[in-house]
Amino acid sequence: MLKYLLQKEFLQIRRNSFLPRLIIAFPIVMMCVMPWVMNQEVKNIRVACVDNDRSTISQQLVHRIEASNYFLSGGQKPSYQAALKEIESSRADIILVIPQHYSRDLTQGHHPRLLIAANAVNGTKGAMGSAYLRQIVAPSGAVEGTSTLTLYNPHQNYKVFMIPALFAILMMLMTGFLPALNIVGEKEAGTIEQINVTPVSKWSFILAKLIPYWLIALFLITVCLLLSWLVYGITCQGPLLLVYLLAMLLALFFSSLGLIISNYSDTMQQAIFVMWFFVVCMLLLSGLFTPTRSMPSWAYATTYVNPMHYFIDAIRTVFVRGGSFHSIAHQLLALALISSLMAVWAAGSYKKNG
Repeated sequence: MLKYLLQKEFLQIRRNSFLPRLIIAFPIVMMCVMPWVMNQEVKNIRVACVDNDRSTISQQLVHRIEASNYFLSGGQKPSYQAALKEIESSRADIILVIPQHYSRDLTQGHHPRLLIAANAVNGTKGAMGSAYLRQIVAPSGAVEGTSTLTLYNPHQNYKVFMIPALFAILMMLMTGFLPALNIVGEKEAGTIEQINVTPVSKWSFILAKLIPYWLIALFLITVCLLLSWLVYGITCQGPLLLVYLLAMLLALFFSSLGLIISNYSDTMQQAIFVMWFFVVCMLLLSGLFTPTRSMPSWAYATTYVNPMHYFIDAIRTVFVRGGSFHSIAHQLLALALISSLMAVWAAGSYKKNG
């Protein structure tokens, strides 16, 4: 019986003019476009300089800032008030004021004080831009004895950090929303009534709905790994088997969640909005973009039941750091437990009486 139900599901997917194209095009677009734009590095910071020293050394400092990949020249202003007007009109992000006798103090071995004023309306841009600028204007010897050793991402390539996160987003959208629209779509079409009058068991029916999306998950993760290698030259540092295992557990959770929502929904619109509510909450509370330890204690408590948090933590450990099974045993156990509970709920929530 399961064989024929699976055949029906694959025929429905194949005969749909949109779904096969979506399944192929979506991971390609995500992997080829999103790593370039989903970048939390702050660049193109416009700096307005006020040079009160007007010496050769102060001009060298200004030119060093202009040569940086992170800054854009906002021009040199005659006074701090003139530069402040540039910030108020959003034509500059940071002001650098070089004091008088800057070159003389440096020559005499002193550390002259420079003023850095940042537009903090965008707090992240202001704080990180100021930190970048301090590294440039710090006089030689001010950070003597300090060295940095980068272990897992020596070139500080942000794509290495974001590509594993894209795996999570793809799995969530493709294996979550498609099952959520499956059963409710059959309800609206009226074909669910034909299934309800057959001797098909709940588990056979739910498995027939889940298995195609697990296979889609395997296809998606394979395409993502290949594109990561071909386009960016970034490969998984740990066992690929663990990547696939994590992907299958996350696919089990989201496909089960989608079917649960579909079982309780009467229309596609209702299913989409309910699914979107859960997806956004789990995504923003998962630590994908910001560290979970920065959350308030009550918000951090939600990560204990958030499978996206466990997946992102584990996939970055394996993909970036080359972690082993023992490194992610806790995350695997939590994902397996939550996904199994959701699969049981998905089967139990299906009502054969319609």
